[in-house]
Amino acid sequence: MKNIFIIVPTLDPDEKIMEIFLNELQKEFNHILVINDGSSDEHKKFFEKLEKKGIELFKHYKNFGKGRAIKNAFNYLLNKYPNIEGVVTADCDGQHSVSDIKKIAQEILNNKESLILGVRDFEKENVPFKSRYGNIITRNIFKIFIGLDISDTQTGLRGFSKYLMYKFIDTPGERYEYETNMLINCKQEDIEIIEIPIDTIYINSNATSHFNPLKDSILIYRLFAKYFLSSFSSFIVDIILFSIFLGILDFNTKILAATILARVVSSIYNYIINSKVVFKNISVKSLVKYYSVAILIMFISGCFVTYLSSLIKIPIVLIKIIVDTILWTFNLVVLREFVFKGKKKNEN
Repeated sequence: MKNIFIIVPTLDPDEKIMEIFLNELQKEFNHILVINDGSSDEHKKFFEKLEKKGIELFKHYKNFGKGRAIKNAFNYLLNKYPNIEGVVTADCDGQHSVSDIKKIAQEILNNKESLILGVRDFEKENVPFKSRYGNIITRNIFKIFIGLDISDTQTGLRGFSKYLMYKFIDTPGERYEYETNMLINCKQEDIEIIEIPIDTIYINSNATSHFNPLKDSILIYRLFAKYFLSSFSSFIVDIILFSIFLGILDFNTKILAATILARVVSSIYNYIINSKVVFKNISVKSLVKYYSVAILIMFISGCFVTYLSSLIKIPIVLIKIIVDTILWTFNLVVLREFVFKGKKKNEN
């Protein structure tokens, strides 16, 4: 594995833990790149010591975040080492054993078009509360909104072939959200994710982690919030317009007509928001697919509301709210899996 490099992003590290980790790592790997992501001057001698021991160092003048550190490392290594086969990213806080890093490195060589994740067992007793339940929440959000069933969405132990380094260098995100966006890219571009079980190690309840539960969680969940807000705002626009047209029109098929007129306006708004802000995939192809689905759902909604209003004596607008809420889940899956999904890796 002479052309596999290990990337270790770090910020104000626990020097003792990191030194032990790197000493063990050097016994197995010849190429280690440590990213000093704007650590304070008190760690200057420590990093100089690492360089003297043959560890390559890349320094940020100020803290830019883990995402930027990894992308800059990709760019640096792709430029300097044209024969590189891939990299493993590992945290500097002692959470990743050298034996697990070796497993991930080997998987890169066996699966060059797949993202390799080293996944922890969150049922272990040593897992801190915030890590256990943070993973449960994120895992379920991924399953609902993205359609990915990943057992460890926040793992820092990941393997990338040269092909994937090039793919992910443009993935948005400067901090911890970058690792989340990578997974979303895999879904959008049909990149396989391979999970490799690793040891679940937490030193001092992960006290050395620089993950900010509030700030970084907001960045990670921002995409899901965007989708919810785009869907909810489109829903409100649709209901308001439906109510207006329902009051204006006066013929037997007015429910279906009001549904169509309201949906024409709300769908334009929804497509623009989803294509430019949420999924960021705007094209003639996605437009055609979007309106194929929108027309189908529109007629399903109109027919069900018309039918149910003849059976149930409650306000028609309330019936529409119930019907469209049920259809929302179906619409989410279709948008995610059919309309705004990116090109497959073997497509031009």
